[in-house]
Amino acid sequence: MHARLVRSVPLPGPRRALTGAAAALLTLTACGTSGSSSGDFNPDGAPSNARPATDPTPQAVPPPTMSRQQIDKLVLDRYREYQRVYKRVYETNDPAQLATVAMDPLLTTVTADVERTKAKGVIWRFTNISNPRVYARSKDGANVYVVDCMRTLAGYRFSAKTGKRTAGGTGSAYLYRTAVTYNAGVWKVSDTKRDNKC
Repeated sequence: MHARLVRSVPLPGPRRALTGAAAALLTLTACGTSGSSSGDFNPDGAPSNARPATDPTPQAVPPPTMSRQQIDKLVLDRYREYQRVYKRVYETNDPAQLATVAMDPLLTTVTADVERTKAKGVIWRFTNISNPRVYARSKDGANVYVVDCMRTLAGYRFSAKTGKRTAGGTGSAYLYRTAVTYNAGVWKVSDTKRDNKC
């Protein structure tokens, strides 16, 4: 199964309508694939004990001097920054800043979707309300998993040429499970999956 990140995250197919055209925004919040015993992101249950394919090397684990509370705060701050950048990327059709907050496989997935959106000559503007919390972590601490009931209050599609609104309306709310990975000294969103309505 493959879903996109909420247009805002966030955050692990094609765009789907939530409630009308605005739902497409929420489906973008969860990009990525569900994992298996190979150690990939496994948002369908407890995170796998195996290291995800995007997991950093052993020497890239978070500093042992940091407390769990400090790490959780950093992870949630980076998750919120990802959501802020994600929203701007769809408003401008410019994925250049994504690499500062996201890494593969999510980075490639969202970048490709933004390029497709740009090729259609449209932009998205949306308003999301996020309430993330940490719910799990990998054994080595290099992956922290965030759960978020992402509420899209409204999402609209506009023509990039004329600026006129072409679709959209009120949104909906879905649960997203997201992997935030420590890599090269920075926390980045690496995978996300849309779950049930919340």
